[in-house]
Amino acid sequence: MWKGGALVFGGALMLAGCGGGGSDAATDAFANRTKVNAPEESRVQDTRTYAAVDPAAASDYEAAADGGAGFRALSDTSAQTDRWAGMLGESSYRIEVPKNWNGKLVMYAHGYAGTGPELRVTTPSIRRHLIENGYAWAASSYSKNYYDVRVGVEDTNALANAFRKIAKERGRNLGQPNRTYIIGHSMGGHITGAAIEEETRKTAINKTKYDGAVPMCGVMGDTELFDYFAAYQIAAQTLAGYPNHPTSRFGEIASDVRSKLFVNFSTVPTAQGVLLAQAVKNLTGGERPVFNIGFANTALQNVVWGTFGSDGTVNGILNKNTLDTNRFVYQFDNDPAQSATEANFNASVQRLTAAPDANRLRRDGLRWIPKVNGEFKVPVVSLHTLGDMYVPFSMQQIYRQRAEAQGNGDLLVQRAVRAPSHCDFTVREQTEAFDAMINWAENGVKPAGDDVLNRATVAAPTYGCAFTRNSATVDDNPVTVATRQAIAPLLASCPS
Repeated sequence: MWKGGALVFGGALMLAGCGGGGSDAATDAFANRTKVNAPEESRVQDTRTYAAVDPAAASDYEAAADGGAGFRALSDTSAQTDRWAGMLGESSYRIEVPKNWNGKLVMYAHGYAGTGPELRVTTPSIRRHLIENGYAWAASSYSKNYYDVRVGVEDTNALANAFRKIAKERGRNLGQPNRTYIIGHSMGGHITGAAIEEETRKTAINKTKYDGAVPMCGVMGDTELFDYFAAYQIAAQTLAGYPNHPTSRFGEIASDVRSKLFVNFSTVPTAQGVLLAQAVKNLTGGERPVFNIGFANTALQNVVWGTFGSDGTVNGILNKNTLDTNRFVYQFDNDPAQSATEANFNASVQRLTAAPDANRLRRDGLRWIPKVNGEFKVPVVSLHTLGDMYVPFSMQQIYRQRAEAQGNGDLLVQRAVRAPSHCDFTVREQTEAFDAMINWAENGVKPAGDDVLNRATVAAPTYGCAFTRNSATVDDNPVTVATRQAIAPLLASCPS
């Protein structure tokens, strides 16, 4: 926990709404959900219409060996696979099974896909590594877009449960997977984290047992991500001279706020903008390498600022406001002690309070935004970049605190990566994390990780060196590789 830092968590707040835990009270809370006969209310998300893209319309479409829908084989590999595409309910899927299948299935959860009506499947970035090592993988488009983690968990679980049935229909009689793992990016990291939670085990419609997980750049603080966006917005508008302007009407002042905080957004701040940068540094995880480069990442900052003005319903995923900024302590330097300026700012700054039942337990399945309570019983290896302003490094600090509070800290290994954007990992960083999780789950060898809570450790110039791999593979995004090469001279060199 940051002591005196930007994020202050009371025990009651941190555990609010956590299910399970083995207590009779918690068990009764789940059981009592079914005792009310009234139907659950609908929400805006339930009125939206989506349609999965026809698998045969994909740019890499190729008929499968059985003549049904499929997708093209990966180039430059000796791995031979069966590749199937199709529909499961209202979502589409892709499944790839090596001819020399090792009996293990990896479910991939994709990230946020926007607000459009088309549903598309995303192929895992470590596809080559999986199939060359005998793993089958499967990925769902989900049956809805927007930030619908509930649907992401349910549809991913449903596909995992249907794996053998689909394989049989496509001409392969496969045994039950002897291990099933889940990995995912961004919102998919949230789905990954939620899928292994005890609360999900108790409340999901489609229940699946996973043997290990790798959430990458994940929203491991669930709704606390949206609290961060709100806290960032409030700091910005207050420092720009709009302390009491209604947060939901940010669009009215957005242009003026930017002009008062930046000469050039977001690379050249004004004096007030410098204070904002320091406040955001503490909101996102404290002093650390790569933060300054990440803060100056204008493209990503535009995405973050695009969230400002929210009504707290996460674009209709909820019916009530979930935003709460009461726990944040704003700081304008790295000293945990409050200066007079900081104390006055915190005493007078606008605060938002969530509706207490905005994201309550449902009687018809998972919460609308599933919780990541830290209540899991399988090995987890997570990855996060240090410069991410969109899903900040503080998500890992929250996850660590929650896991420790549930007594599961020994099952969580976290790795920091010295990169300036969101999910901009190299393939090597991802495959090493995956292999480390597998070795832990199957051989009991717990891998190394980074301490995400100790202020001095995180602030060290070489923090993140241990698990950063800048070298490229054939599957790496050229932009990621070029960015790593560009920022390397700006960072302290890592020990050889």
